[in-house]
Amino acid sequence: MPIFPFNIPDPQQREKPSQSNLASGPRTASQSNLASDPRTASQSNHASDPRTASRSNRASGPRLASRSAWRRPASPNGPAAVPSPAQPAGPAPFASQAPHGGRPPIAPPPAAGSAASSLLKRYRPLETRAAGGFGSVEICLDSRLQRRVAIKRMPLASPDARTPLETTATALAEARTASMLQHPNIVQVIDFTYDSAHAYLVMEYVDGMTLEEFLQQVEGHSLTYDEAACIADALVQALSFAHENGVLHLDIKPANVLIDRNGHVKLADFGMAMLASAAGFGGARGGTIGYMPPEQLNGEQVDERSDIFALAAVLYESLCATAPFRAGTPADSLDRIIRGVLYPSDLLPDIPEAAEQALLDALSPSPYDRMPSVAEFGDAFLARLGNPREGRKSLARIITRLTSDDTEDTLDPTDGRGERVWELDPDEGYLGSRFPRAREYALGAVTGVAVAAVSWALLGDLQVGGAAVRAITAAGIGVGAGIAPQIGSALALAGWLMLIVNSTPLFEVLPLAVLAFCLMAAWWFVWGRLHPAASTVLVTCAALGLATGDAMILAPVSAVIGGFFLTPSVAAAASGAGAAFAQLLVASHLQAGTLGSLDALMTLATPAFLVPAAGAALIAAGTSWALTRTWENRQKGRPAYPLTVLYLLIPLCAVACRYLAHPMEISAVAPADAAVALGLGGLSSILVWLCIFALGYKRDFSEGDRS
Repeated sequence: MPIFPFNIPDPQQREKPSQSNLASGPRTASQSNLASDPRTASQSNHASDPRTASRSNRASGPRLASRSAWRRPASPNGPAAVPSPAQPAGPAPFASQAPHGGRPPIAPPPAAGSAASSLLKRYRPLETRAAGGFGSVEICLDSRLQRRVAIKRMPLASPDARTPLETTATALAEARTASMLQHPNIVQVIDFTYDSAHAYLVMEYVDGMTLEEFLQQVEGHSLTYDEAACIADALVQALSFAHENGVLHLDIKPANVLIDRNGHVKLADFGMAMLASAAGFGGARGGTIGYMPPEQLNGEQVDERSDIFALAAVLYESLCATAPFRAGTPADSLDRIIRGVLYPSDLLPDIPEAAEQALLDALSPSPYDRMPSVAEFGDAFLARLGNPREGRKSLARIITRLTSDDTEDTLDPTDGRGERVWELDPDEGYLGSRFPRAREYALGAVTGVAVAAVSWALLGDLQVGGAAVRAITAAGIGVGAGIAPQIGSALALAGWLMLIVNSTPLFEVLPLAVLAFCLMAAWWFVWGRLHPAASTVLVTCAALGLATGDAMILAPVSAVIGGFFLTPSVAAAASGAGAAFAQLLVASHLQAGTLGSLDALMTLATPAFLVPAAGAALIAAGTSWALTRTWENRQKGRPAYPLTVLYLLIPLCAVACRYLAHPMEISAVAPADAAVALGLGGLSSILVWLCIFALGYKRDFSEGDRS
């Protein structure tokens, strides 16, 4: 039987975590020794590198990360925390947190029970799945569409608190605004209404379980790195979309993270925190103790960094199997936040350093020490953590077993976490769904073949050995280039320089050799070294030019390769450099390696080269831009109009370049040449489609140098 994911416990009833398991565990960083650097443990206790000490020597207590920039002034109402006044101002508060004096008044709510009666005329209750301090959840059947929905009923006032009507109206308006968010990783709200006693939220039914339930049932009560990457990637996308639309969540917790049977992750209860706060629940703060940051606990101004703190707390708990700030009261939770968290690497020695640092930054008591945007946090946390796609498969497999009716007859849910189940993901493509490194393999294969072809031609012009020797040597160079495309482009450029210097009189070739060396070295250092796909484009241009004897005729083909793998600016630079290198390489090859400086200038300074080269750069940049917009539209559920336009414009651009390359003889261009250009442009569009089919829509420019 599927388990409905909305389980919202009373924050005051959460049990306190036991600290007994940390008594003799990892080391501690004394707060008194962190004045200069809050990340550094006391030197008197750690003479060696604190990260290399054996667990058997960690007997001085848990190692905690704290912030010296955070201070707690005395307060008659209990502990409070305020940011240091020396810190810079953070992002402006969201509109949802500003006064609502200008908001038009909301009509008085209907009498109690009338909204519920109206709802139940369409939605037939099936069962109650959750009931807690703030609301209950009913699973209902939509009598019109014959589908299950979840209806959350929330009281508009606490029995122990008297809420002004204006406050309730403002909270209802905020909840209605937040419920209009439409995103694949946000639980869809179908309907929203209220009466004088309750608010009713009709949501899509998620057939799965919450992250809280998942952690309770799996072995170790934690996620693998792949599973954590899947959860984090989905939540970062959901929060980024909400923040872009001026909506904060303010109650991110495992119970609000839903995972369905396919492993898809959704975030629920947007806008409910303010409604809970207005009703007097959650200590008048709206969130859940243990996940609220200090500024929310103290009733101070909140912004997107408050959601980043809560997200980091959820991910920390998911990885380390402990909720660092969970407590019985806001004061106790605040005190734990001030003391700092246990370093994740003390519990998970193999956690990537970037992920640990991102968690520690995001869990800082001071909002000024956190990342300014959730997207920046996601980039840092996910950089080397795991494979989200594999994590989704693992989550789907385990949740299907946990929620199936014959769970007793199945294997242990934790078995087979490492199994690989293939399924087609359009964002990853046919090959990308089967092989996580399919794009890297594709780049390596194309680069290897192209460099082998260029090496064969250069070795022949240099008259090195016989055909067998040249073939073996070229194949070896191609294999090396396939493993490291950056090295392949460097070898091709160096081989061409060696060819013209050896074959051309020194006086004629010296200016060309010096200038070419400087330009090629600058290009390789700025683009070729950092972006393997840029090197692939350059050598592909050269290989296609040598194969056809015309450096420009197949330029659109190599341009779309660059557009698929690179950003618009890098793709244009790679295509332009590749066209110039191919033009010079073909010119020298046709003259047995001889190419003087004047001949090179005349070769490049003609419309027959400049126009097609500019067109290739434009096609590369346009392809990259259109694919990026298409990916963004897919993320937002919009049609892929830019891709359709791209398929049509590439052939037209190829034909236009063919005519413009002969501005004084346009009428003399043979129809056959125009047909060839149109056909090659169509071939380039087909190549774009093949790349999307094989490697997916996803735009990933992370192959560059991370050092």
